Amino acid sequence: MQIRSLALIQGARDAIGTAVIIDVFRAFTTAAFCVGVGAREIVLVGTPAEAFAIRELDPSVFLSGEVGGQPIDGFDAGNSPSQIAGLDLTGRRVVQRSSSGTQGVVAATNCDEIVLGSFVIASATCRYVRSRGRQASLVAMGDGAAIPNAEDEACVRFMEAQLSQVPIDVESLIAALPQWQNTSWPWWFPKRDAELATEVDRFDFALPVVREDGLLIARPVFG
Repeated sequence: MQIRSLALIQGARDAIGTAVIIDVFRAFTTAAFCVGVGAREIVLVGTPAEAFAIRELDPSVFLSGEVGGQPIDGFDAGNSPSQIAGLDLTGRRVVQRSSSGTQGVVAATNCDEIVLGSFVIASATCRYVRSRGRQASLVAMGDGAAIPNAEDEACVRFMEAQLSQVPIDVESLIAALPQWQNTSWPWWFPKRDAELATEVDRFDFALPVVREDGLLIARPVFG
């Protein structure tokens, strides 16, 4: 399998084959946790206005996301797996907007297929990617889709090793992340979010994205 490692918004635009759009801290960790507590699907949008427009049509949707890392007024939750972990979203449609991950999904228009990527679903995602039999583009979305960050690049390295069936010490990759040196964490990004985001393979599903009725929708594929 041919594997390309790309980064940031241009990397998403350049991705071909099966594009894995990676956002560890925290969008696609949060998306996985939403599915983990029962959500049936995740609708990925680029702006808060798009999310509110979807809720105008369907008041039952659950809005999750951030701008500049911080929760959005009027949304049901921020971009926080620790907040989502205590909820029951059984059967709910979640609409997600983030500054990095969902921007990459929206920008990835040249690939054959999009899959969401994070540590918590990494191995299941790699199994799904291998099953597609296409070239894989692993895109580390970074901070604000514009500045590289260590956690997304570490996830790319882990998934690249998984796809190539090469051993790798993922615990060392995670232990080396600079965030663990923080002496304080902002209220909207507690340390628990980072801890949950680095629980490798917590969930056994991939989150491929389909386009339906003009929406980008991720639904879980198990096994």
